[in-house]
Order: sequence, then structure tokens, then C-alpha cells
Amino acid sequence: MTKLSVNINKFATLRNARGGNLPDILLTAKDCERFGAQGITVHPRPDERHIRYQDVRDLKPILTTEFNIEGNPIDSFVKLVLENKPAQVTLVPDARDAITSNCGWNTKKHKAFLKEICSIFNAEGIRTSIFLDPDIEMVKHAADIGCNRIELYTEEYAVKYSLGEKEMAIEPYVKAAATALQFGLELNAGHDLNLDNLKYFNKNIPEIAEVSIGHALVCEAIYLGLENTIQSYLRQLKNY
Repeated sequence: MTKLSVNINKFATLRNARGGNLPDILLTAKDCERFGAQGITVHPRPDERHIRYQDVRDLKPILTTEFNIEGNPIDSFVKLVLENKPAQVTLVPDARDAITSNCGWNTKKHKAFLKEICSIFNAEGIRTSIFLDPDIEMVKHAADIGCNRIELYTEEYAVKYSLGEKEMAIEPYVKAAATALQFGLELNAGHDLNLDNLKYFNKNIPEIAEVSIGHALVCEAIYLGLENTIQSYLRQLKNY
């Protein structure tokens, strides 16, 4: 079964909008685990507009599921990851002013840099994942880097799926996934996956090890409740 890692960034956005500690990020993460999430994802950015670096430090000792830290591997991020040693680090090429992640790595152009970063994390026993568009060439170059996984950036899939173009939406992801598996890379996926489009994605690429979902899950939880929403996502991820 594909694992569900809940990205708790948006809970931190809500907390930061008002100040104080409501919602309590630590309690929220523990509740997500209690409701069935098999991992917790955070994506700290340099401006700390949602998850703060201190949140990462506070979360690490209390989590019982897999901890995934996402981000652009600038010096401060690398230090944070090495300090806290999560189960997985996901490398994302965020611009400092990006509202959200909006592209995958050019693994050909940045191969030397990514190889160096992955070797640092791998030496500490941290699983490495690289955020990629569903581009076969980029997947092949990722295989030379030494990462353990790639995370398929699924915004394009979500957009086309919403327009009723299911087959066209999934096709490049199926091909990219097959290439990754051929080269010995494991698969994650994330971005704009939701209760409407996740089942079809998972059915067509059942080899996905983990999906990381935050924004949509939090929005759906407003109507459905957090426990019910997490359980609904887990039902979408059952193997076929």
C-alpha cells in the first residue's frame, strides 16, 4: 500500500497568521499520526512563513512515523536536516519568493551539485528523494546522482485531470515511473493530489511508495474533519 505522509505546513500558516500557538503544530502532527497518517512532511522555507526551523527541531523527538523534510538545499537547510536526521529528505528547487513548489529539478544541469548533497545525506543514513517533473530525460540523469527516490511533481496531472483529460494526464507519469523503476529508483509523488484525483493516479502507478499531501487535505478537513479526511485518503491508496 502506498503510504500517506501529511504535509502540515498549512496548519503552521494558520498558526502564524494570528500568532500564539493555535493550532498547536506538535499536537496536530501527533493527531495526524493517531488518525492513520504513515508519515509527517514539513517544508521549512528561509522566511519561515509557515513551518519554522524550530518546529522541525520540536517535531523530531515526538514523531513515531516517518519524518520527511522538504526544501531547497541551501546551507541552512542542509544544517537543519543533518541536525535532525529525518527518515527522508526531499530536495526541491524552490526559489526564495515561490508561493509553493512550481517545478522539478533539471538533473542534467545540477547533477554535480545534487550528487554532492545526496552523498552528504546518504552518509548519515537519510533517504534522499529528488523532486522531478515527469520527464524521462530528467529521470535518467537522476539515476546518476545517487538519490534513493524521485518525487514526481503532480501539478500538471491534477490540472489535466480536472479538465476531464485523465488518460492524457497520467501518461507522462506512467512513463516516468517506468523509467525510474528501470534504473532502480523508488517513487514518491506529490503536489495538488486530492480526494478526487488520487485514486486514479495510484491505480495507474501502484509502485508509488509514498504520497505527500498537505494543502488539499487541510482544505478538505475543514468540511470533513481531520480524522475522516485522513481515513478517506487512506482508502484511496488501497492496492488494486
